[in-house]
Amino acid sequence: MIRHLVPDIQSQLARLPADIALQLPQGQRLGSANAPVKLSFSNWSSIARLKAGQIGALAEEYVEGKLQLEGAMRDVMRAVTKLLPGNPVESDTGWWSGILRRAKSLAAHTPAKDAAQIQFHYDVSDAFYALWLDPRRVYSCAYYRNPAMTLAQAQEAKLDHICRKLMLQPGERFLDIGAGWGALLLWAAEHYGVDATGITLSKNQHAYVQHLIEQKGLGGRVRMELRDYREMPEDQPFDKISSVGMFEHVGQANMPAYFGKIMRLLAPGGLVMNHGITAGGLENRQLGAGMGDFIEKYIFPGGELLHVSAVLQYMSRAGLEMVDTENLRPHYGRTLWDWSDALEARLDEARQVLAVDGGAERAEKTLRAYRLYLAGSAMSFEQGWISLHQMLATRPTGDMREAGVKGAQSVYPFSRDYMYR
Repeated sequence: MIRHLVPDIQSQLARLPADIALQLPQGQRLGSANAPVKLSFSNWSSIARLKAGQIGALAEEYVEGKLQLEGAMRDVMRAVTKLLPGNPVESDTGWWSGILRRAKSLAAHTPAKDAAQIQFHYDVSDAFYALWLDPRRVYSCAYYRNPAMTLAQAQEAKLDHICRKLMLQPGERFLDIGAGWGALLLWAAEHYGVDATGITLSKNQHAYVQHLIEQKGLGGRVRMELRDYREMPEDQPFDKISSVGMFEHVGQANMPAYFGKIMRLLAPGGLVMNHGITAGGLENRQLGAGMGDFIEKYIFPGGELLHVSAVLQYMSRAGLEMVDTENLRPHYGRTLWDWSDALEARLDEARQVLAVDGGAERAEKTLRAYRLYLAGSAMSFEQGWISLHQMLATRPTGDMREAGVKGAQSVYPFSRDYMYR
């Protein structure tokens, strides 16, 4: 049977990019010996997936050890773009698909499931993340104010960019929803003098930030709570709110409740910054060619992306007024490549720290998944398949008296000058 298949496979794969070489299950080699990317197959079914452009399925087989991959991640991703059968943001947008997506979204985002999904990703290993994040462990898009910036400099620039947009002032009550390892929370407290509260569903992050607060002597005006955003008390509104890299986990079905909660937590005239990944297409909730399914299984269970236009609709329906939106898509591409390069340079260390909690076999699977996730996400941002938007909004006061700019109904000056001074 294999004797008959090989000529057909060779002819079908003749159109493969020159930078890819294959080793078939019986040892036959196709492609240039000097190709920068080499795929070694142990099953013929994997080759059928390659021919069909099922990139997500191939990624899963690599993670599970059924497919061997050799080559630098940047070369691998260049090859992947040539293997895709079409635009991965295109999807079935019929009415029935929409109903199914909403039902799935409702089921996937109960408080208990959200907590489990967040812990699945963020509680992998603090030591693992520390290998490839910047020293502050900022796990969101950096802001390369100039091209010469290092990752660490660009992350500090991003933290300050958010604080400037929010016009943080000493003594203001500031809430950071999904505070991660506390970088923005602490930056806002130390550089802008706010009274800061952060919330997270990650037990590891909560413990880490609690230690930093004590270490820095900020216990009087900085606190980190292990709490779902839906459980935040509304009796004392916040002057300013940020949500960075969090609303991707909320789910479309919960968007009205999410922005409604923010509206009630925000003091009249206050500002909220919603910073997060958005879909490149108008209708798709994840990438096609199986790439979204791979991310769902190995990296971010329950993650859903919306186009920026849909996000702004939900925001407006909650009563929030968008006053500024900025697209940082290329910045996230570079951020992810910086993370990917850092991880690639420390693969042996990564295996060791991951093996401490999960054993060698699980460590190898996790590492393979993250190698593909970081590089694949970098490629996706560069291609425009996914994007990153900072959306600044206010809760209007309803007060029409002149205060800086007549009719502003908030502290926002309706000018960007203050952000960039």
